[in-house]
Amino acid sequence: MQGLHKRRMANIPEGGHSPLEFAITQQSKSTMEMVQDAIAHNQTLLAFQPVMHGLTSGDIAFHEGLIRVLDPTGRVIPAREFMGRIEDTDTGREIDVLALRHGLNTLRHHPELRLSINMSARSIGYRPWMNCLNRFLNETPQIGSRLILEITENSTMQVPELVVDFMARLQPKGICFALDNFGAGTLAIRHFKDFDFDIVKISGQFIRGMAGNPDNQSIVRALHAIALEFGMLSVAESIETEADAHLATQIGIDCLQGYYFAAPTTLPDWMEAPKRPRRA
Repeated sequence: MQGLHKRRMANIPEGGHSPLEFAITQQSKSTMEMVQDAIAHNQTLLAFQPVMHGLTSGDIAFHEGLIRVLDPTGRVIPAREFMGRIEDTDTGREIDVLALRHGLNTLRHHPELRLSINMSARSIGYRPWMNCLNRFLNETPQIGSRLILEITENSTMQVPELVVDFMARLQPKGICFALDNFGAGTLAIRHFKDFDFDIVKISGQFIRGMAGNPDNQSIVRALHAIALEFGMLSVAESIETEADAHLATQIGIDCLQGYYFAAPTTLPDWMEAPKRPRRA
């Protein structure tokens, strides 16, 4: 009884968690239920953001397809609001499958398009994800040359041997691989000799506001030098100002992506207006 009394005095639920821990647990549960509900009712879609080939050319190198879910009110919820809580769960694997399926369907219907899709390295061993990829490649082999798969540094280092083998099997089919969030994860420089990434996307935490931050400028120059040394295309993420765009171009970064050019949209001008899925 004394323990129960102390917990009540401290506003700690009988499960033993503090109010803050309890609130975080409930929020994670609510997020998981929202995503699972969206999956069950076919309420997922992609938003597309262009990756520009330089500052002044106006040419688009490719688009990134970013997974979105609709909440019960029909609001579009971006991945940053839920991926952190589901990434290492079965629901995270299901979202990876849906992102891939949406992306491959988009490539199939838009033969002029080149598209990158985010994935977790753990999805390589997830049979539904691999079945989806193989089915599209078998039905439309040329689709591989327009597909870019993005994997973060941290995800790559969870199962590095699996990623190396996966890339070696799929690059002959034309698929490119991008190392996402470059510089912010756990990938040591010595591992670059094991991987064969085609593209590195320099983490936005170093790009955003770098025009006024000499330290970040130094980091970005160093990361770009690594990309050059290994013959990889470089992309600066999170370009939000003209000053940052000009500096990234001056450094020599190949492609630029961010709100300065365009926000992600579920209805880009090259896509016919789709019918919003109805809730069952």
